[in-house]
Amino acid sequence: MKSFQGSSSPGKKADGGSFFGPFVSAKERDYIFEVVRKTFQLRTCKKMPKRACLRYHIAACSGPCIGAISAEDYAEKVKKAASVLKGNIRELIESMEKEMRELASRQQFEQAMVLRDEIAALEYLQEKQNMERQKKHNEDILNYIVRDDTVYLMLFKVYKGTLEDKQDYVFAFGENFLEEFLVQYYSENEPPEELILPEPLEESLVDFLSHVKGTKVKVTVPKQGEKKELLALALKNVEIGFFGDRKKLEALQSKLSLPKLPNVIECFDISHLSGTATVGSMVQFRGGRPDKHNYRRFKIESVEGIDDFASIAEVVRRRYSRLLEDKHDLPDLIIIDGGKGQLSSAFQELRKLKIRVPLISIAKREEEIYVPGIKSPLPIKKTRKPLFLSRKSGTKLTGLQLPITAC
Repeated sequence: MKSFQGSSSPGKKADGGSFFGPFVSAKERDYIFEVVRKTFQLRTCKKMPKRACLRYHIAACSGPCIGAISAEDYAEKVKKAASVLKGNIRELIESMEKEMRELASRQQFEQAMVLRDEIAALEYLQEKQNMERQKKHNEDILNYIVRDDTVYLMLFKVYKGTLEDKQDYVFAFGENFLEEFLVQYYSENEPPEELILPEPLEESLVDFLSHVKGTKVKVTVPKQGEKKELLALALKNVEIGFFGDRKKLEALQSKLSLPKLPNVIECFDISHLSGTATVGSMVQFRGGRPDKHNYRRFKIESVEGIDDFASIAEVVRRRYSRLLEDKHDLPDLIIIDGGKGQLSSAFQELRKLKIRVPLISIAKREEEIYVPGIKSPLPIKKTRKPLFLSRKSGTKLTGLQLPITAC
């Protein structure tokens, strides 16, 4: 049986935030978000202003920008809002009711009234959610795309209407790939009460799932309604998660006239630690995503003092002589952090190794792209959106903005 490699993302973070859902429609999502934001008076500004805005004056924001609420109290509001978005409304209401009674007993009626209004809003939200989506069992929602003999699969794990986990898998296409995946996955994970799929299963496989769980597993292939929308949502996640990056790479290939899709990109940078030690860093992107298993760091050995040109030469020489020695595949594109000097140093080392891989450098300050053999940077329209290849790390190279608007 094939081995299905995937990734799990419970409580997934992005830009300092969390994912909540699933919401079957944008209307439902926006309604819940608006109620939660107004109930807990959360700020909407991305950058903290220096003075209170209109939302504060109409009591729609608690005013953390002017210190109208302490950091601890505001953090508590955010915590409550997150609890609501995770579906824990009943538990939160019970906790808030207890707090309200305690405030009233201490004759802190103003704070108690604030809690009373928040509880009323949450009760209304809970009633609306219960009317729209009442779930007492767990669901797994699975959808996929087959492209170039490869299966790209997304699995949503929904616990009583709340998205608890999202997992994606990539594996080779086979005639019975779905059945093989389900057998292997649910041999190691408990099946849900209901499995929502884009196509029906053989009865023998349904019996297998029920046997593993110990109770009947319902397999649903929805044709319309909410479950069909959730299945479409999983498919959209496949498209965005797997092929959004591919479209960027195809655009990069076109704009830089690369001979093939730059599926594997290796980026080099030189850092100086306290002005004494010099370190070279290499990050790798595979399929448009950071591949942290292939990050490398090089302690510069042959260069005395600060010499970025010689340091880049050493790192490139060491990296690719090792790949040739071990008979490993070379990348599709090499990016050097720096200008014409760093580019020339790297190019000379590649020529000595008889390596013909597309090579560019990016001068960070002006975001200029240089290629070997051309004195001037490639013409770039600064207003065009760049392709962001970034990673978070302690080294100097924390991200590369690679414009794809070169002629």
